[in-house]
Amino acid sequence: MLTFRNTNIAFLILLGFTIWAHKTYGVNWLAYGAIILAYSLIVAYGCYFVSSGFFMPMYCSAKTTDKIIAITFDDGPVSEGTPQVLQILKEANVEAAFFCIGERIAGNEATIRQLDAEGHIVGNHSYTHAALFDLFSSKKMLAEMQQVDRDLYNVIGKKTRLFRPPYGVMNPNLKKAIVKGGYLPIGWNVRSYDTMATDADALLQKVTLQIKPGAIFLFHDRCPVTVTMLPNFLGEIKAMGYRVERVDKMLGLPAYAGSGAD
Repeated sequence: MLTFRNTNIAFLILLGFTIWAHKTYGVNWLAYGAIILAYSLIVAYGCYFVSSGFFMPMYCSAKTTDKIIAITFDDGPVSEGTPQVLQILKEANVEAAFFCIGERIAGNEATIRQLDAEGHIVGNHSYTHAALFDLFSSKKMLAEMQQVDRDLYNVIGKKTRLFRPPYGVMNPNLKKAIVKGGYLPIGWNVRSYDTMATDADALLQKVTLQIKPGAIFLFHDRCPVTVTMLPNFLGEIKAMGYRVERVDKMLGLPAYAGSGAD
């Protein structure tokens, strides 16, 4: 399996061989550029494709043949989207996971309490979801994650263990913060890209084609197109003989610290 550790080992060996060959046979300096480029591309792949487990194992799907899937939402809570999503899920008797941005908790405490009361999981999605979050030190990343924990605890009295990386990007600093904070990193294997979608019917067709046992779907409750599409998507799931299971239950993970899945 391709990982950050074995990639570093392989490229250090390759670099050492290239230095030896350069001194012995006069290898062209372009060889060094090629090595750096190849290394950069592999690391970039590992950063963006979290399901690769390049930096650390991620929970991106369940290994099962049962016709179950999990639905997750990022970037809430938002006043114009989250309550509508909650109503749709309630009518369909479906539980989901909401990975919340910490700075959006203030002013939306009632929505967070509703999420919890209606059986949904509240996860950690960093405090600011800053554009430069991936460049933060591990200490600063962990500080953000722990601030979310404190704010959520003040609202629902629970400390979440589930964390989803902002922008879905992983790197060594974030791995260190996740491990030190005792979080369980939750990915996905169906990324809807609903933040770029404008046509609800096209989005519905796209995600319906990707329904498969153990799939974890990534949506955003802040997207109007997702709110429009969601009832029909839940109908398609049911029509295909599938059911939605909360992600922590599907994966067999503890949702909150100090207890099993609630």
